Amino acid sequence: MQPSLFSDQSDLRDIETGTITPFKTQLIKWVGNKQRYADQIIAHFPLTYGTYYEPFLGSGGVLANLAPARAVGSDVFRPLVEIWQCLAQNPEQIKEWYADRWRWFQAGDKLERYEKIKADYNAAPNGADLLFLCRACYGGVVRFRKKDGLMSTPLGSHPVIKPEKFSRRVDMWVPRVSGTQFEHLDYLDALDRATADDLVYCDPPYAHSQSILYGAQAFRLEDLMKAIAAAKSRGVRIALSIDGTKKSGNTYCDIPYPPDLFEHEHFVHIGRSMLKRFQMDGKTLESEVVRDRLLLTY
Repeated sequence: MQPSLFSDQSDLRDIETGTITPFKTQLIKWVGNKQRYADQIIAHFPLTYGTYYEPFLGSGGVLANLAPARAVGSDVFRPLVEIWQCLAQNPEQIKEWYADRWRWFQAGDKLERYEKIKADYNAAPNGADLLFLCRACYGGVVRFRKKDGLMSTPLGSHPVIKPEKFSRRVDMWVPRVSGTQFEHLDYLDALDRATADDLVYCDPPYAHSQSILYGAQAFRLEDLMKAIAAAKSRGVRIALSIDGTKKSGNTYCDIPYPPDLFEHEHFVHIGRSMLKRFQMDGKTLESEVVRDRLLLTY
């Protein structure tokens, strides 16, 4: 049974207490990123487990904080998985992907060049273009048009980080994912692989979010609940992040799930809604504080 890969180091998870020093250096920006409060989620994970699975990988924030010795990180969105596979297999290549696009972007009209990279990506979706777009797009909110599935987020107003800084981030991430195998995999297939004593963390598209943010994913909550129930029956332990409360706690997101499927429920405070900030053009959002619900089968 594995603890964290680095459980003997003071800057990662303490195997005896389960506490973890947060690792908040993002590699890519992605809506729903859990990295800022991954330590709150991991605090509810078992101290030991077999293989760790994260079948809705996204930006990998929980995985990076946990730094498991043996893991499978997967997503159904192939260009996203290409980024993670490149990080694990050829980190110098991912640095070059980013540096090449950044330098070309800086050498001319930034808006025109951003749109050209976006057009290239939409013509042939790939991890190299997506990597730059998610760092440069407005609010870090990669969204897809409902009518045709094309990435549509405009250029952000923020400075796009320099290749040297991105390279340092790659170097920080590489040891944290050294035990992880990244796969292009449907979440149902990933859950089906898990066996007794394995740990699965699910962070699916939320029922109360707009579908434009998940244009690459086909997802039904009922199917996930059935898969969780089947995995639980095999002795797999599952933690699920899902809608909790929004509007600063005044609206409770009622999500249906089978009785007796989950043993415990916790709420994780995640601050103001990233999606609302994007929709409301950066206005202050005192009334849009959100809490996620963390459901545990154990």
